[in-house]
Amino acid sequence: MSDFEVTLVNDNMREFFVRFHGPPETPFAGGIWKIHVELQSDYPYKSPSIGFMNKIFHPNIDELSGSVCLDVINQTWSPMFDMINIFEVFLPQLLRYPNPNDPLNGEAAALMMRHPKEYEAKVKEYVQRFATKDAVDATERGKEDEDEEMSDVGSISEEADDS
Repeated sequence: MSDFEVTLVNDNMREFFVRFHGPPETPFAGGIWKIHVELQSDYPYKSPSIGFMNKIFHPNIDELSGSVCLDVINQTWSPMFDMINIFEVFLPQLLRYPNPNDPLNGEAAALMMRHPKEYEAKVKEYVQRFATKDAVDATERGKEDEDEEMSDVGSISEEADDS
């Protein structure tokens, strides 16, 4: 995985994030996604759990949870596969050739089938809004930002108690 930026979660070799770049010559080109990877205790005999941390508009990726509907990861995983297969073959192929007939995101699937140009425009809009380097960096700071927002809310309620 030396071609990918990998960040371990709490120095744990079983849980990490990978920065994944959208494949060239697709509407996802130029996008950067932070992918959460968790290896099960029986990996490589059981597939890893993967999910997109920043939003992506794709028929086979749930927009809210980031979970991926991909047979090779969910059902037909083999111990012969490794992480390189996921990031150099499986995910790029999924983005190049979405399957709107087996959607996790019904809106994306319907738009892709009925209005392909509008689908492509929405994918590109999501890339610009959620898959820039700044957006991915912000997901890494997100926890800190949420904590700050919570403390701001606390101070507002304290001011209300004083009045």
